[in-house]
Amino acid sequence: MQDEPHGSANNAGNGRLPGSRTVEFQPGTRNLFFHILTRCNLNCMHCYINQEQHGTETLDAATIKRWLGLFVKGNDFLENRGISADNVPEKTNVIFLGGEPTLNPALADGIRAARALGYGSVTVDTNGYLFNDILHKVRPEEVDYFSFSLDGSTPEKNDPIRGSGSFEACTAGIRQAVQMGFGVSSIFTASSRNIDDLPNMPELLHDMGVRRFFIQIIGIRGNSAKKGGAELQLHRKRWETTVPDVVKRCAELGIYVTWPSVYVPDDRQFACAGIVADNYFVFPNGRVYTCPLCEDYPIHTYEIRDGMLVKRPPINEQDLYGLKIPEGCVMNRILHPMNIEYGPDGTPRDRVACCMLKEELIPA
Repeated sequence: MQDEPHGSANNAGNGRLPGSRTVEFQPGTRNLFFHILTRCNLNCMHCYINQEQHGTETLDAATIKRWLGLFVKGNDFLENRGISADNVPEKTNVIFLGGEPTLNPALADGIRAARALGYGSVTVDTNGYLFNDILHKVRPEEVDYFSFSLDGSTPEKNDPIRGSGSFEACTAGIRQAVQMGFGVSSIFTASSRNIDDLPNMPELLHDMGVRRFFIQIIGIRGNSAKKGGAELQLHRKRWETTVPDVVKRCAELGIYVTWPSVYVPDDRQFACAGIVADNYFVFPNGRVYTCPLCEDYPIHTYEIRDGMLVKRPPINEQDLYGLKIPEGCVMNRILHPMNIEYGPDGTPRDRVACCMLKEELIPA
């Protein structure tokens, strides 16, 4: 199983839990995943950053503001792609990423610039070290969520994955952010190294005051791809026998939770976010992807050149999205064929869902 941010048709992988629902791709919604640097103080075994492909630049405040302006309503490039004016998103959501985004001293300026430009929501994904005194440089009303990456309920589980001391730093950062009134969420990247510990996360998060939890499956990209990390992948049965109970426990504790769809149920059509959604993954060297699975390769759809968003000629990732195959996700079939099981007649047993498709359970 793979995920980037990714089970049977009747079980956990497809969210068929009582009260859960699929988070459908919605027209009129645009998401900007904005990597404002690639440098980080940690070296997590599953980090997807690839500096050879993504660059080593740290964007300054002026560049961040200028690039933010490329993805808001009123930008000629985005609104002249043959899209009906009725479908041009009124609001864009931005997620500031790295590397570790709080290492960039311009982050606070970027947050305020996003608000001034009318971004619908502002999230900061962080490892919890909270550099540059970031919690004292922005106000809770300026940031919807600080989203903390935590891959285990103890230092013994988390630190071998993320780095020595990272559990203590992250949990201290979470408690500080909660105490200061910031919205706080947590991200858990599940792999063979920590799936056994996932059931321990709901109580820990609840005790720290976290009310939003995002479960991901490790994708073999960046660090894990370079280190031959196929052994980090999860077997489907392990995922399906673990996640439902964790999701239910989160709901019982009042925690909103999302997790990957993984496979397409038999009663649903496959949908590719690259076609039906409006997502942009921006890196500091100016590359702009529309599919996160493609980020290890120079097949990005756009690039920022001389302050302008420019579409690249074929062949790029968008030339592949429209291919119809029985396996579901084209990019998964090309990049991660080991995910797919086939029957004796060569027919795939399942269709792999778009990695951006999620399930959610909202507490009563």
